[in-house]
Amino acid sequence: MTENQKERTENNLEVNSEKETINNNENLTTEDVLNIDNGSNDEILPDDLKSTISNTDARLEQLEKEHETLKSQYVRIAADFDNFRKRQSRDQDDLKIQLISKSLSAILPIVDNFERARQQLKPESEEAQALHRSYQGLYKQLVDVLKQQGVAPMRVVGQRFDPSLHEAVLREPNEEYEEDVNIEELQRGYHLDGKVLRHALVKVSMGPGPDSGSQREVEKDTVEDNEVPDKDLSENE
Repeated sequence: MTENQKERTENNLEVNSEKETINNNENLTTEDVLNIDNGSNDEILPDDLKSTISNTDARLEQLEKEHETLKSQYVRIAADFDNFRKRQSRDQDDLKIQLISKSLSAILPIVDNFERARQQLKPESEEAQALHRSYQGLYKQLVDVLKQQGVAPMRVVGQRFDPSLHEAVLREPNEEYEEDVNIEELQRGYHLDGKVLRHALVKVSMGPGPDSGSQREVEKDTVEDNEVPDKDLSENE
């Protein structure tokens, strides 16, 4: 065998050896790769591949942390948005109620005037009665509209005075009602869906006056004085 043939044979053997090494590296199992971290097969993989795996693990851990951070931010933003949506809904409802209350409050004085006119008018002629019926029809339509909007009148006479519902205009002694009881309605109050639309103006009882007790004592003494002569007269007889 010549020198050239020997050299070609050695080159072929080296190439085959390198191919076998590459094939062995490509046929690594998952278990072999995992064992690299334990140092059991450090000699299997080259240093650049081990470095790549280590960097990949670090990157995976970083991505997991970023995922948790983004997930927490998403949950917080979703909760804030839900609270914002509920708050906006409440604000819109409150604004709607305020607008309705303002409009209805402007109509209530008209209702008051209708009621005053109804109490004062006493139609006698047929023409006046026809006009009165027309007037009553308009008043009924107005009241029906208020009812449809949720407006309801207060009933205050005989009720205990409540500053959240009533506004005291006058206070006076009264024999019929106890102290702090409404005895007269000066201006009707109204509710709107259970809330106060307008406070009622009322006259409040102060209870029996101080003169009433003394007056009863005087009457009692007068009766006793009148009975004594009768008794004396019977004894004399």
